[in-house]
Amino acid sequence: MRIAFFGTPEAAVPSLRAFLEAPDWEVAAVVTNPDRPRGRGYKLAPPPVKVVAVEAGVPVWQPQRPREIRDDLAALDVDACAVVAYGALLPTDVLAAGGRGFVNLHFSLLPAWRGAAPVQHTILAGDRETGVTCFVLEAGMDTGPILLRETTTVGPDETAGELTARLAVLGAPVLLRAVSGFVDGSIEPVPQDHERATYAPKITADDARLDWTADAAALHRAVRAFNPEPGAHTTFGGARLKIHRVRIVDADLADRTPGLVAALDPHGYPLVVCGDGVLRLEEVQPAGKPRMDGAAFANGYRPVGQRLG
Repeated sequence: MRIAFFGTPEAAVPSLRAFLEAPDWEVAAVVTNPDRPRGRGYKLAPPPVKVVAVEAGVPVWQPQRPREIRDDLAALDVDACAVVAYGALLPTDVLAAGGRGFVNLHFSLLPAWRGAAPVQHTILAGDRETGVTCFVLEAGMDTGPILLRETTTVGPDETAGELTARLAVLGAPVLLRAVSGFVDGSIEPVPQDHERATYAPKITADDARLDWTADAAALHRAVRAFNPEPGAHTTFGGARLKIHRVRIVDADLADRTPGLVAALDPHGYPLVVCGDGVLRLEEVQPAGKPRMDGAAFANGYRPVGQRLG
């Protein structure tokens, strides 16, 4: 079978590699986002998908807008297109140019968590089960009929970055089966139950600011959901403090003021009072400093008795 592959970040790489390595598949072109400035020097850097495609000798297209490649895509005469986290909405005329159609790999069990940040919202909601869904793209946001799904459990301490990486690997062979079955007609698309839909809008830096009046379980989920991006954060001494990892602990603290660093545990890690419960700071990052474990932070910054804001 002959496909075009649409994808951009690291999470799309396992699926692209699966198509490149599978017998009887030809990746005619890879469509990805333009190179973007990254790092301290803001030098242009290629998307991870482009790096893999170039190494494999596959033509790479990087349109500013997907409509720019509509005619070229139609001329490829592909059987179908595969999509994983491409990062731009595909208009209907582009969808019509991709052979039988576009099959998208989404990192949730649709119709749950339609939108840009399904993994983060899965963790925020405390879902114990998630998975991947392959569906046929249409004009709506993740509304197309479902081809295949695969489920997995969510680890109790798993971060969004860790879960995304795991779902990317889990989903790669599922996407291959879905595209194949869609093209040859052996898998019939099943409409979604739209009344059961939930939504996962993009997460902003403001969303990732921790509210210490929330209970410890909710804050633990928030820290996991916002790791690595945009990074859960609070303020300490008037400056931003990123919180990378925390742990819920059972501690009897006299002062129950939310946000107060009330004590250190026996290993020297800070204990922070929440609206209900206590969190231990496992890994943090003060402004302008590298990541450090909570004990190193406590030793260098003496936070006991101060409030996080």
